[in-house]
Amino acid sequence: MPPSVHMRERLIVALDVPDAKAAQRLIQQIGDRAVFYKVGLQLFIAEGPRFVAELVQSGRKVFLDLKLHDIPNTVAHAIQSANGLGVNMLTVHASGGVEMLKAAVEAAGPHLNILAVTVLTSLNDRQLQEVGVEGGATDQVLRLAALAATTGCHGVVASPREVSELRRALGEGLAIVSPGIRPAGIGKDDQERVATPREAIRAGASHLVVGRPVTHAADPVQAIEAILAEMIE
Repeated sequence: MPPSVHMRERLIVALDVPDAKAAQRLIQQIGDRAVFYKVGLQLFIAEGPRFVAELVQSGRKVFLDLKLHDIPNTVAHAIQSANGLGVNMLTVHASGGVEMLKAAVEAAGPHLNILAVTVLTSLNDRQLQEVGVEGGATDQVLRLAALAATTGCHGVVASPREVSELRRALGEGLAIVSPGIRPAGIGKDDQERVATPREAIRAGASHLVVGRPVTHAADPVQAIEAILAEMIE
């Protein structure tokens, strides 16, 4: 069964590649199998806002993953600058606090969705304790997600391990975007809290972010098709 448009729009392919040439080559390979792409720090620093605007103008949806974390005024001005690019989603760190989150949402206006990053998928409970966080990763994710919800953020970013509890706590209104997706049989790389596409969808994730299982695959098209098949099952 071919993947539905609905599922294709819930899959975000991370363009974690060094430059625009590599990104465009991957996009051309994937074709209409994906419509949503993530631009993170590596590609954004290499190519800048112009590449992002061109990607939007080509008809793709863009998740601009810059993980902003600064004083409220600085974050607000950065988001105002991002507004003109036409991206769909942009990330800030929930740990920036209430005033920063409120400033981010206000600066975003009606068309840009602000996602609050909770706990990076590369961190485990021990590593969180090393930086002074009491409790485990799930406790911290729930704490920061609740903060994001009260400040008007449109969604949160969390590992698939926390999705089911987040969905119970937050209901259906907020987006839950999950990186750390690893198809069955694929290693977890430097990610600590991972799950398969099927597990994440069943837990209640609204979008899945997949990077290296696609960008490092010998056949990215086959990798995308396998991921979409897992999401539908």
